[in-house]
Amino acid sequence: MAIVEVTVAPLGTESTSISSYVAGCQKILEKQDKVKYTLTPMGTILEGDLNDCMKLVRKMHETPFQVGAERVTTQIKIDDRRDVNGTMEQKLDSVKTKINKDS
Repeated sequence: MAIVEVTVAPLGTESTSISSYVAGCQKILEKQDKVKYTLTPMGTILEGDLNDCMKLVRKMHETPFQVGAERVTTQIKIDDRRDVNGTMEQKLDSVKTKINKDS
C-alpha cells in the first residue's frame, strides 16, 4: 500500500487562483473507486496500490492542460512501505500516540 502526496499547479495562467484547477483534479478522483484520497490545503493525499495511484497522478497532471494551461508543475512524494500495511490514519495515529506519550 502506497501513500502518495501530489500537488498539481498550473503556471502562467491569467489568475493567481488555482482552486478551479484543484476542483478539476478532484473530479478525476471522484470518478474512481480504487484509491482512497484526502484533499488538504496544500495538495492531495492518495492511498492505494502504487500503480493505481500513479495512473491517477498522470490524469490529474493532464487536467489543467485540458482547460487551457500551457505549463503544469506536479510535485509527488511517495511513501511505499512494504513491511507493514500503512495507511494515512495509521501514520497520524502513530504520531498522536507519541505526542500523548511525551505529555
